[in-house]
Amino acid sequence: MDTLETRELRYFVAVAEELHFGRAAERLGMAQPPLSRAIQQLERRLGVCLLERNRRGVRLTGAGEVLLHEGRAALDATAAAARRTRRAGGADNPGGPRGRLVLAVKAAASHELLRKLLDAYAAEPGSAEIEVLPCGICEQEELLRDGRADVALMHTPWNSLAGFDSEALTTEGQVAVLPAGHPLAARATLSLADVRDVPDLPLARWPTHGTYAPGPGPEIHNQTQLAQLIALGRTVAVVPDSARSWLWAEHTAVPLTDAPPVVTHIVWPAHSRSLALAGLVRTAARL
Repeated sequence: MDTLETRELRYFVAVAEELHFGRAAERLGMAQPPLSRAIQQLERRLGVCLLERNRRGVRLTGAGEVLLHEGRAALDATAAAARRTRRAGGADNPGGPRGRLVLAVKAAASHELLRKLLDAYAAEPGSAEIEVLPCGICEQEELLRDGRADVALMHTPWNSLAGFDSEALTTEGQVAVLPAGHPLAARATLSLADVRDVPDLPLARWPTHGTYAPGPGPEIHNQTQLAQLIALGRTVAVVPDSARSWLWAEHTAVPLTDAPPVVTHIVWPAHSRSLALAGLVRTAARL
């Protein structure tokens, strides 16, 4: 047996994520006995043990870990196919234009580049409608994988481009954003070492795939929160130079001499055959 049904994957992923049949059944809106039977049948068909069950609960086997990883990707792919198909046919927006593209961008990032891209693409004959989808920190990857977005602006070294096609658009340096009255704000330049261990001003922490590295600095969830904390003298942040566009009067940006450059890419699924998307990428590459 070398094929799996979407229903089977949904059942298994729910159990594997919850590690509890009762909670998984509740999440799926079904009774526990048929869920247990479905997982047992799946194990028999695959010829492997996916879960170890004992009095203390449920644990994934090595084979179960593999199926969880592959199953999540497969479910994302089927959801993406449905969403993009509906969007291409206009079924998700009755009465609206067909050929719409959803462009995911980190909120408040790449503002000038985004404006130039949208204006240039709108001037192209036969251009599709572009819906801009602002998102949180490092959320673009998930939006592309599950089909909520068709294309994204992403930034290395923070975003991972693995599994996608991409085109580099701009490269810029980084700055430290500090409270305007802080002594370091008077410096012409700073190094990363200068801002990493400031006793009264811990470095802001950004999430990577939903988790935060340990440290004394605040966990940052969005740009507005970050701006407020910097203005109050509670943190310092390392951000791309283009972030100067959202700074407040209470902020000062100081160039960092040794921070790695930030490259902004336009990114799309590797398997895409969308002519509208190809046109948008060509426009972006000409900017």
